[in-house]
Amino acid sequence: MIKRIIPRSRARELVRCLTDLRSTVAAAESCSAGMAADLIARIPGASKVFWGSFVSYTPEAKRLMLGVEEECLKLYGAVSQECACAMVRGALEKSGADFAFSITGFAGPGGEAGTVWIATVRQGGNPDAELFHFRGSRNQVRRKAAEKALEKLLKLI
Repeated sequence: MIKRIIPRSRARELVRCLTDLRSTVAAAESCSAGMAADLIARIPGASKVFWGSFVSYTPEAKRLMLGVEEECLKLYGAVSQECACAMVRGALEKSGADFAFSITGFAGPGGEAGTVWIATVRQGGNPDAELFHFRGSRNQVRRKAAEKALEKLLKLI
């Protein structure tokens, strides 16, 4: 039987790992609208390792806050591997953190609801983006995306 790790445990483990490494993390969130940042910030000691989060909900916010090129948004769209990678690079560059993650997707409603790209990166590394298809209501998709981002970041660390 596989034990399911609850989201707060992932966040707690992330804060512990980053504290042990004396490292920091930044987030760039779109469809999750800061939910992953909230999971991290709930953990005591998070202020030592959590740089902060860019909630870049619109394409314009992605461009202005994270430096995502307009051409990238036009060619690939805001929900794409290319955009997720550009977002995570922007978060890393603008924050100076040691690690970063990004979440961009369609929470719903709509035909593509549940389609989410999550990217992670460490200083000096290349972004790794992965496509997910989550099921559920709009807020369930947002929550699943936030949880998966923390899980993916833990694997990177």
